[in-house]
Amino acid sequence: MNLEYFLKSKAPGWMDDKGIDADIVLSTRVRLARNLEGSRFPLSFTEQEAQQVNDMITKAAISLNNEELNFSNFTISEMPALQRQVLVEKHLISPLLAKKEKSASVLISNDETVSLMVNEEDHLRIQCLLPGLQISEAYSKAEKLDSQLEKQLPYAFNEQFGYLTSCPTNVGTGLRASVMMHLPALTMSKQIKVVTQMLARLGMVVRGIYGEGSENLGNIYQISNQMTLGKSEEEILQDLQEVTIQIIKNERGAREALLKNSRIVLEDRFNRSLGTLKYARILTTEEAAACLSNVRLGVDMGIIQGVPLHILNECMILLQPGFVQQYAGTTLQANERDIYRAKLLREKLNLKNQKLMEKGEERHDV
Repeated sequence: MNLEYFLKSKAPGWMDDKGIDADIVLSTRVRLARNLEGSRFPLSFTEQEAQQVNDMITKAAISLNNEELNFSNFTISEMPALQRQVLVEKHLISPLLAKKEKSASVLISNDETVSLMVNEEDHLRIQCLLPGLQISEAYSKAEKLDSQLEKQLPYAFNEQFGYLTSCPTNVGTGLRASVMMHLPALTMSKQIKVVTQMLARLGMVVRGIYGEGSENLGNIYQISNQMTLGKSEEEILQDLQEVTIQIIKNERGAREALLKNSRIVLEDRFNRSLGTLKYARILTTEEAAACLSNVRLGVDMGIIQGVPLHILNECMILLQPGFVQQYAGTTLQANERDIYRAKLLREKLNLKNQKLMEKGEERHDV
């Protein structure tokens, strides 16, 4: 596949609306950090060493291509900044990899559920993204690929400490598992701070939509394990599974309470947001994300009808600054992006609404 295929304004495979508990858990991610024995880590290697590592890993990964999992390989330094930004917005690469100029690359599977980041903070980061709550499934897929690559690549491993990584917090299993959750009711009822404090006590960390250092956008949070040393992969995954199930229960409880006590207020809030998305001429990223969050919650609660979740998923990707400019085909100033973003969202939501009306008319005629 060429790069344009992965830059299209569509929701990637990991944002399928049919995932388990997809109304709250948007996606599950498992990431394995690995380095090659005998090579200095990316923080200190030379350009020549970086190229050697890059060549070894990409060759090993491409050799595994088959009908089930087929990788396309792209060199980061050859991508314009806008294309890198779009891949970050689709969670296919990290913000750190997007800034790399030394020999670095990304290999992406055709369905966009697996990506391999080469020469980011570590030599190799295996990332698996699946829709909904699928922690064990995502790990199984990543672990299978990891085992296949380890047969060809000499991983840096220590009997006492486990897999060796650039950052000490990743030493051991090298495993980071996370869930991306939409938690508007906990946020609206001001319970999210209590949840965050509880997670910290359990060794979990809460981050924004793009991970470390990013902001909460549209009431979307990433929850992941903080420790990789001293626990087995199974224990880390089980802890995250149990925590996620509890947060889902809390969010559902908060939604029921809001619906019971403030239904009219919610109906007004949700429909105002839908109206804004369908008719506004200027929308910032933050306002569009907040409106999408409200509409999504309205759909989940059954208050808003006729707006499929997969359309809202596409809009969530579409509102990002990089995607807006990619769609426009040119670099835009902030105010120009706000105007174009509003146009894209109007077209997306009103076009779908029009198609639903046409289908209704066809059924009525029959």
